[in-house]
Amino acid sequence: MTTPTDGNRRFPETRRGDHVELYQRLGGQEAALPDPYRWLEDAESPETRKWVKAQNEHAAAYLSAQPLWDIYRARLTELWNFPKSGVPWHRGASYFRTFNPGLLNQPRLEVAAGPHGPWRGLLDPNLLSEDGTVSLTAASVSRDGRWLAYSTQSGGSDWLTWQVRDVATGENGPDLIEWSKFSDATWHPDGSGFYYAAYDAPQPGEALTGTNRDQRLMFHRLGTVQADDQVVLSRSDQPDWGFRQIDITDDGRFLVVEVWLGTSRKNQLWVQELGSAQPFMELVGEFRAGYHLIGSEGDELLLLTDEDAPLNRVLRWNISTGERRDVLAQGAHQLDSVSLVKDGLLAVTLHDASHRLHLYSRSGERRGEIALPGLGTLQDLHTQSGDSEVFFGFDSFLAPLTPYRLQLPNTTPEVLGDTLSAQDTGASQDTGAYEVTQTFIQSSDGTRVPYFLIAARTLTRDGTNPTLLYGYGGFGVSVLPSFNPGMLAWLERGGVFAVANLRGGGEYGTAWHQGGMLESKQNVFDDFIAVAKHLISTGVTSAAHLGIQGVSNGGLLVGAAMTQRPELFAAAVPQVGVMDMLRYHLFTVGWSWASDYGRSDDPQMFDVLRAYSPLHNLREGTRYPATLITTGDHDDRVVPAHSYKFAAELQRCQASEAPTLIRIQTRAGHGAGKPTALLIEEAADLFTFLEVELKGTDAPRA
Repeated sequence: MTTPTDGNRRFPETRRGDHVELYQRLGGQEAALPDPYRWLEDAESPETRKWVKAQNEHAAAYLSAQPLWDIYRARLTELWNFPKSGVPWHRGASYFRTFNPGLLNQPRLEVAAGPHGPWRGLLDPNLLSEDGTVSLTAASVSRDGRWLAYSTQSGGSDWLTWQVRDVATGENGPDLIEWSKFSDATWHPDGSGFYYAAYDAPQPGEALTGTNRDQRLMFHRLGTVQADDQVVLSRSDQPDWGFRQIDITDDGRFLVVEVWLGTSRKNQLWVQELGSAQPFMELVGEFRAGYHLIGSEGDELLLLTDEDAPLNRVLRWNISTGERRDVLAQGAHQLDSVSLVKDGLLAVTLHDASHRLHLYSRSGERRGEIALPGLGTLQDLHTQSGDSEVFFGFDSFLAPLTPYRLQLPNTTPEVLGDTLSAQDTGASQDTGAYEVTQTFIQSSDGTRVPYFLIAARTLTRDGTNPTLLYGYGGFGVSVLPSFNPGMLAWLERGGVFAVANLRGGGEYGTAWHQGGMLESKQNVFDDFIAVAKHLISTGVTSAAHLGIQGVSNGGLLVGAAMTQRPELFAAAVPQVGVMDMLRYHLFTVGWSWASDYGRSDDPQMFDVLRAYSPLHNLREGTRYPATLITTGDHDDRVVPAHSYKFAAELQRCQASEAPTLIRIQTRAGHGAGKPTALLIEEAADLFTFLEVELKGTDAPRA
């Protein structure tokens, strides 16, 4: 059996099976599609493990041959090595935050008596594993500040393990909860226990691939075993329903639960009076819009909703009378979030993919705007309804996350300690040499689409700049300015970075999201391609110097773009991507994405999915861009079989001598909780590959 070549290097051999899958099309027609790499879906089989090993060795041979790799790794280590303080929050008499002094694999959780410290270590996840792959994913403190419920995940899997720690002593209690996923912990007001969501334990060998359904809302009482936990909500008649955003109003009266169905932005809202024998009241008993609790005053709930308001509004809903009235009507910009503070409301709005922060009275009268540092993103707004003390973080493309404290009614934020400006990161990085600009272009159907460009102030538009274009475009997720040390290393070496805000995201509300889902999903790819063409037509770069990158749904974006317009890009990096659009729904929580994608077992959607599915649109004998596919062997969000099958078929079809690689990280998942050492290694792989392929650099060792 012959194998394709990767330049002068042979690809590892991949067996092609003879499996054929039958699909139903509209009109009763049947489509028979070969699936020759079905065997790669069994991640634990000896044959798959052998294939993974061979592919990793093949990718490592390419990367280790590049002198740039050591240069990037050394510089990235410098750039990552600065104090990173999380945004504090307040419970009882204590303040809590996460903190990484520099290069720890995982940030520590700390506690103090005041917002300025001194801080005492409460939990160090770095002590939980030798390789840093056990991470702290959630931390919930009881209202009196006495108990910490915290979850950890191992090897990047979405599965959570919950434990409880005494804040004063730093000692763990006997509590241990397993097989929780997509859940926070919400403490009962009296501190006797907490609510969480869980699934049945998976069958042996299916922890990373088995389908997750029948989520239950549970209550765990402190000091008891998980087997004794109370089932609060369970709907076996609706196995795809789940329970998230479990809230208890600040006055302790109501338990409010969002009932979710997949990744749809529409949810039901159920309410129960604590201590009452009455069942849950279905305040919203159908999936018609999104409803999210802001807080309560007496019998009234304050809700953020997109019902009859694609850019969101705030309403008061009286539980007793059913009366509803607007507090904040829909405005000209997306209303991202609203929080209760003492005597007021804090509202975060989104203006062309960057945040603003506004203060209102409880009745909706505008009181002013809180000045933010510039064009960027407000992160982790922490408030309490009866407290005038507010905490938030802010970052941008050129400045790392900085925590701020706001003492209302003063509207001037105070910078908290243990932070550095971007100019202080690494070895005297001068971010003043770079600028961020925002450009609006027209997509193929005339839709106005924005993108950010981060480049040297002295950028010469001669078409030779190595440029990386990033995008996502799905699930109503907004792509906003954020700090990435790896990007600084790329900019230093003459690179340009572009970030596209595509339909399918949430930057312009519900209509923007709907414009890039289901039958309209192609709009996302068209928007991305339009941005790429604009970068070329304006001389920022050329097809020979343009690379594209995306993660998860963004990996799908890159796979679709490179298969639809392979001549437009010199390099492509699809990371943990959804590549098999005909089978994605059969693994773990893949079924939950159907609200955005549709499913191949629906004849109305089969042809739509088949038309852009990256795996099914590779064509033998086509010159595809140089490609570095990345995934993790513990990814139970987008299972690695997507990337395995795409890589195998791309290597078979590739007519170009450009490298066609897949890098499979071990003890790594979809991205959350990845240790610093692995992040640096991954970034060194990425930027070495891109610079070599977009710039043709074969630089000597520094």
